[in-house]
Amino acid sequence: MSAEPTVSNAQLKALVDPVAEIVSAAGDAIMTIYERGFSVTEKADDSPLTQADLAAHRLIEQRLGELPLVLPVLSEESAASAISERRNWPAYWLVDPLDGTKEFIKRNDEFTVNIALVDQGRPVFGVVGVPVRRHIYLGCAALGLAERRDLTRPGASALPLKVRRCPQDAPVMVASRSHSNDQVEGLARRLSADYPALEKRAVGSSLKICLLASGGADLYPRLAPTSEWDTAAAHAVLRAAGGEIYTTDCLPLTYNSKDSLLNPHFI
Repeated sequence: MSAEPTVSNAQLKALVDPVAEIVSAAGDAIMTIYERGFSVTEKADDSPLTQADLAAHRLIEQRLGELPLVLPVLSEESAASAISERRNWPAYWLVDPLDGTKEFIKRNDEFTVNIALVDQGRPVFGVVGVPVRRHIYLGCAALGLAERRDLTRPGASALPLKVRRCPQDAPVMVASRSHSNDQVEGLARRLSADYPALEKRAVGSSLKICLLASGGADLYPRLAPTSEWDTAAAHAVLRAAGGEIYTTDCLPLTYNSKDSLLNPHFI
């Protein structure tokens, strides 16, 4: 793929508020089901699926298709045909309608709605919604946009997002609430030898990356499988806030560059 982006800054700017509104609407649809109760089924890969995943997927797919800039949509709940065709797309929407389904089922409130625009393998624009809190994180490095909006306070100023310089005395490492493993625990022990005051927090869904973008944590090692739709939206927010995600080979994490939709291990 060419390194030149195919979506202009003017087009990106025109997408910011409409996509934020789509994420908000998807969050509302999820909360309706969250509050009334739901059943759980299993997909072919044994991961859980609820009515909320499907309701949010249908809403997002429809409304993204109504935007003036028409791009393909690849969602966690997309048909297999879309997954096989994606390698021919220079730019597309990458969506996780309900990231953190396990957290949703556990009712611990740590689940998100993720929409990213991937252009030439990089997440150039991302919106992450937190339905329970009614917060939305937005990031677009090309526009200098990195902010969190509080939907409970219409008209209030957005909170700018910026990563912090890692404190030398007490860095904060976030890890998956549902997918921790021995490798991550071993890394935490090794870091604690140099940083005795290291704090380790368990957080669900893409909120881990948003916490880094907002300056609330310093490091997120993911040494277990994730899919590209799990990370892309929050990755765009983090990039806009001054951070980055690297593979364990010290290369920036990219998208749509291989046959598999699984991310490599990253930090």
